Amino acid sequence: MLKYIFGSKNDRYLKKLKPVIAEINALEPEMEALSDADFPTKINTWKEQVAVGDKTLDDLLPECFALVREAGKRCFDPSMRHFDVQLIGGYVLHQGKIAEMKTGEGKTLVATLAVVLNALSGKGVHVITVNDYLATRDAEWMGQLYNFLGLSVGIIVHGITDQERQAAYAADITYGTNNEFGFDYLRDNMKFYKEQLVQRPLNFAIVDEVDSILIDEARTPLIISGPGEKSSGLYRRIDAIVPKLDKSTPTDPEDKDAIPDGDFVLDEKTKAITLTDAGVEKIEELLDIDNLFDPQHIALQHHVLQAIKAHYCFINDVEYIVKDNQVVLVDEFTGRLMPGRRLSDGLHQAIEAKENVKVEAENQTLASITFQNYFRMYDKLAGMTGTADTEAVEFGQIYNLEVVVIPTHRGMVRKDHPDAIYKTQEQKYLAIAEDIEDCYRRGQPTLVGTVSIEKSELLSNLLKKRKVPHSVLNAKQHEREAEIVLEAGHLTKVTIATNMAGRGTDIKLGEGALEAGGLHIIGTERHESRRIDNQLRGRAGRQGDPGSSRFYLALDDDLMRLFGSDRLKGIMEKLGLEDGMAIENKMVSNAIEKSQTRVEGHHYEIRKQLLEYDDVMNQQREAIYGLRHDLMKSETVDSLAHEYAVDLLESSLEPALDMKDPDQETVDSTRARLEEVFNFERFEEWNNGELPTMDQAIAWVDEIFGYLRASTGEHYQEILRYFMLDALDRNWKEHLLNMDHLRDGIGLRGYGQRDPKQEYKREGFELFSELIYTLKENALRAFSHLRIEAEVKDEEFKHEGSDDLEYTDHESAQEQKKAAPVKKDPKISRNAPCPCGSGKKYKKCCGA
Repeated sequence: MLKYIFGSKNDRYLKKLKPVIAEINALEPEMEALSDADFPTKINTWKEQVAVGDKTLDDLLPECFALVREAGKRCFDPSMRHFDVQLIGGYVLHQGKIAEMKTGEGKTLVATLAVVLNALSGKGVHVITVNDYLATRDAEWMGQLYNFLGLSVGIIVHGITDQERQAAYAADITYGTNNEFGFDYLRDNMKFYKEQLVQRPLNFAIVDEVDSILIDEARTPLIISGPGEKSSGLYRRIDAIVPKLDKSTPTDPEDKDAIPDGDFVLDEKTKAITLTDAGVEKIEELLDIDNLFDPQHIALQHHVLQAIKAHYCFINDVEYIVKDNQVVLVDEFTGRLMPGRRLSDGLHQAIEAKENVKVEAENQTLASITFQNYFRMYDKLAGMTGTADTEAVEFGQIYNLEVVVIPTHRGMVRKDHPDAIYKTQEQKYLAIAEDIEDCYRRGQPTLVGTVSIEKSELLSNLLKKRKVPHSVLNAKQHEREAEIVLEAGHLTKVTIATNMAGRGTDIKLGEGALEAGGLHIIGTERHESRRIDNQLRGRAGRQGDPGSSRFYLALDDDLMRLFGSDRLKGIMEKLGLEDGMAIENKMVSNAIEKSQTRVEGHHYEIRKQLLEYDDVMNQQREAIYGLRHDLMKSETVDSLAHEYAVDLLESSLEPALDMKDPDQETVDSTRARLEEVFNFERFEEWNNGELPTMDQAIAWVDEIFGYLRASTGEHYQEILRYFMLDALDRNWKEHLLNMDHLRDGIGLRGYGQRDPKQEYKREGFELFSELIYTLKENALRAFSHLRIEAEVKDEEFKHEGSDDLEYTDHESAQEQKKAAPVKKDPKISRNAPCPCGSGKKYKKCCGA
């Protein structure tokens, strides 16, 4: 009743915007009177006013929005004039909120309002899309408007050089994909010189299809990895035994004492594998080992579980396809291929072995970040999508983003029919084929949404038997995507699509399609997320067009089978569902929606847990990356190197000096430590066998640095910078590996009544403290053992930038390889540890 009287929070917010919209509309005659040349002049004037602080962006909003609206009319045509609801959308974006706008309401044009206004700050605006095609299309399309206003536009897509990236990021407005922006951030934090950095500080971003990027893709972190040391031959050996293992038949969940009958139990909801006692014995026999749980076989046990998961949880043409002799993952939410993206922890290799393609070497993490923590670094973040309200809580809790539902320009007249529920999938697909054939005979265009490539091809075969012409849009027809979508609204057109989320191309009704009833949407089953269902439905009824939708379900659909409650099954039994008969019941539809809500909650917990663990890493990442930036950008780094030396002397020498009468063992061990790290044996006073005072040790360190300064001249700072960055990167890489190992086993602490997250924080902090000490030690060891034997030439010290790094699209990078610019001390024993800190023997490393 209160909502009826006072309106919802969303209604009250929209009501407050009416005076602003009226002010923008009042400026339209003034903007129409401007000449084309006046547009960039106004933009430049506003830029200057913002730069000196005379005006804020909020002050300029009405004039700027009115100017952009007029520019749209002149660059495109009068029909591209921003509607009032689009002005509201632009205002919402500028305020750093999410604008939920139905499909066909012109989100691409809406973004231009907030983009231009925020570009006046001169700090750069990022428009982030889900794929390269949309980034390029939108940048070129809306670029006409931006260029008319005198603003520069850049595009970040896969395959461009660092120089091209620098130019694109330096532009007023930069378009690109979420992956490219995230990986550029990680790659920048692997560079050695500030001149190589491509990104500016992260200012303002508008995320298109914000739910797809910030929710769906947030379950997988961005990872850059280099080759690890594990052999790939083991995967084929393990894969060969999986067909010999028997899957247990499901037991009654109420029977707690039930003993599984097979070799392993598969929990389909969580994709967790548990070996039975019989299974362990069989695996030990097949692998010819005594005890699978012996510590020496821990990796073997892990590989067995991953191989079983590869066979039973990852299905060809559903989770991945095999293309060009490679396993290519399929995005479960959009149906798009994800070339270069690899599953971690040996799972991708297990699938490669199963499909009998080349098993790539397992990789080691060099840099990683979650999408949550990357996007939270922007000073201001906004987003737009057709479906965000169902995830409003998560947007608020994780990103501090409020969702505002923008009203449509014209009323929605699409008819959404109740779900039709059948007993089996076979009956369901026959009913779907009949519905499609009926639409085809009447000429009504039909869009059919499936959840996998496998299901889309099954339906395609049914239609071929009925001689119904149709197009199939899934990951295998990725190249023809835009063309197929554009034709989907024409008379008699039948289009089968795998997950229509984020396609980015409006389906416009062709001639005669309006009279035939508009676009008819058919869902072949409910998706785990209500948003994906809403996105499919939203393809019909754009801009007040007629249309209809219906979802078909079966009791043996994955969602119904895995997450349907006992109450839902009870309802179905009472209704008396018979073979070939469909039931349309509101109670059933509501129960199914509750099942979807439970699954959404389950996925939210997964994302939340991933973020909670990454928050620990994020604090460490920010500290390390902050140190890297200080090292790269500081004119001089010798003061920091000297600080490292004093810290190490205080931790290794002071404890012995504080003893009244240290025993000989303490003296010897302390001297050995100082000799190893600082190379003090080069000083005569060292040979008396006693410990130096702190002042004397610091003086020796100063002398070593003085020798380096005199020997290297103008290259002194760069040499110190090189070794400090090299030590930091080597040790950070090892630290990431240690944190991965810690994360893998930390869940077991729960069995000891300890909170795994708190344990991860505590032990992670201890590992990080060790990292800081070790990187200082390795850098100092490298400085102290240097001996300059020849003049360092400019060309020897030149660094070729990103050419030293070979990246694939998502998760792999060749480890950075650099030749040291100076020669090492020839007095080092060939079997001694290499002073560069690699952990290898000198003869196998720099002495090679």
